Amino acid sequence: MDSNDKIRNLKDKANRLPLTPGVYLMKNNNGEIIYVGKAKALKNRVTQYFGNSSAHTAKVIKMVQNVDTFETIICDTEYEALMLENSLIKQHQPKYNILLKDDKGYHYIKVTNERWPRIEAVKNKSDDGSEYLGPYYSFYVVDKTVNEANKIFKLPDCSRCFDKPSKPCLNYHIGICSAPCKANMKHNEYIETINSAVNYIKNGDVGENDAVLLRKKMEKASENLDFEYAARLRDRIAAIEKSRQKQKVIISSYDREDIISTALAGELACVTVFCFVGGHLSDKKQFFLEGEKSKEAYYSEFIRQYYNNNDIPPHIAIDTDFDDRVLIETWLTELKGKKVEIAVPQRSTQKQLVEMCLSNSVQALADKLNRKSRETSVLNELAKLLGLNFVPRRIESYDISNTAGSENVGSMVVFIDGRPAKNLYRKFKIKGFVGQDDFRSLNEIIDRRFNEYLIGEDESFKQLPNLILLDGGKGQLKSVLPLLDKYNLDIALFGLVKDAKHRTRAVATEDKDIEIKANRAVFTFLTSIQDEVHRVAIGYHHQRSRKSTLALELTKIEGVGEATAKKLIKTFKSVKKIKTASLDELMAGGISKRVSENIIKFFSE
Repeated sequence: MDSNDKIRNLKDKANRLPLTPGVYLMKNNNGEIIYVGKAKALKNRVTQYFGNSSAHTAKVIKMVQNVDTFETIICDTEYEALMLENSLIKQHQPKYNILLKDDKGYHYIKVTNERWPRIEAVKNKSDDGSEYLGPYYSFYVVDKTVNEANKIFKLPDCSRCFDKPSKPCLNYHIGICSAPCKANMKHNEYIETINSAVNYIKNGDVGENDAVLLRKKMEKASENLDFEYAARLRDRIAAIEKSRQKQKVIISSYDREDIISTALAGELACVTVFCFVGGHLSDKKQFFLEGEKSKEAYYSEFIRQYYNNNDIPPHIAIDTDFDDRVLIETWLTELKGKKVEIAVPQRSTQKQLVEMCLSNSVQALADKLNRKSRETSVLNELAKLLGLNFVPRRIESYDISNTAGSENVGSMVVFIDGRPAKNLYRKFKIKGFVGQDDFRSLNEIIDRRFNEYLIGEDESFKQLPNLILLDGGKGQLKSVLPLLDKYNLDIALFGLVKDAKHRTRAVATEDKDIEIKANRAVFTFLTSIQDEVHRVAIGYHHQRSRKSTLALELTKIEGVGEATAKKLIKTFKSVKKIKTASLDELMAGGISKRVSENIIKFFSE
């Protein structure tokens, strides 16, 4: 049985399923379970796998190719299906489900056992007499804490010996080290500073009593004319105050809370989890996942996998709502034995925390892909603005150009992951009619583009876009929308609307315009796309117009008709080369001897 017959048989089997909640298990030809999923309506969900593959991600296409059969388990409610799906995923660890691999170890903050102790970030504890704070799950938290404590208290991070004076390094000169190497700091003062730094690490701040004590010490040192010590205490107090102001931004209003956000780029996602304990950020975890195309699809599976192995907080904040949120809330509440809430903050500090978490996801994803964070960020912002449940990876934009209906042409530009892919640009000459009609012109070139996807050999057409942007508004949209039904394609389609000064103003849908000027990054990105597709269309139109004018001039020569003129232009490219061509060169280009002689005579006169 070939693959097409197998898919048809699987689709027929799926069409016989009931419209009831349940769980489906995809199996390969060895009988191994390779994917487990749940559905509110089994028939609707399972048939999607064996329908039009253009809407599938590469991971789903690969999974379907390996499906030999499937089984289903019917449940009474969607919640029962959720519970069963979770249990089966844990039991079978299917290849194509999201599997969170947690290979991180623990990390510690070390206060070395030396005459002049140092504070360091380490991965393991040793029996060396040093004091170890921790363990911490995240090296990010350990490293950040050590750097902040050393910076606030101006502690050295070098390996110098401080019992003998030496020349201080650059850190002293830029004001981030007190330079005990310079011998201007007494040993007891250094130990006092280390103890204050350790207390700061343990408590996340210096207490009010400690702050008052520092000020009193500063005043006393000033009275005793010990101005250097007083200045160091002053700087330490200022650094602590500055740190307090910074921490206000990242303090949660909940005693225990997780913030979760996801950034997408194509089929790769970065999920970031901020863990708050006692209102303070205590840990950051990041996971790179691939295969799904929407945040909703990731969250439905990720949250269940993650909290199977991690402490469940009473409050979870996420950046995007998803269909199973209430179901998973119920499941987490049952698992924890206490009420658990999953919220999508819309205002105040909670929203700021979610946005900060999202920025971390965007940056990590950009680093992973070796791209600039603004490129990843603008695509995520664009998806949010347009209400898409995925981040577009391939964007195609189309425009039409003509002069009063003559030399009617169209252009297609392609942006991949936010960058122009000029090798994929294509130009079209309108063939279906004569005259000026932008709506029919757009319909023709996009019809030809989709037809090329199905039967053509041009590799640039073999991949479908996630998003199509038309130069124009609702009229252009209505002229192209029927093609999506004709070819049974699931592609987001919008128009780009310009203002009276020919500048990009809004994104058009079937029934409204979405203003974009408030979002500077998206506005700039869409303007660059619209300018680029317009540039290509105008350039091609001018090129065709020049050739048309040249052809008209050549037809003045005796024996040169329209077909011969086109042949000359195609062969010699320019008038200058035709003028200077010899008789042999003209004849080698497929022109008869008589006509070649007429051409030479015409230009010589």
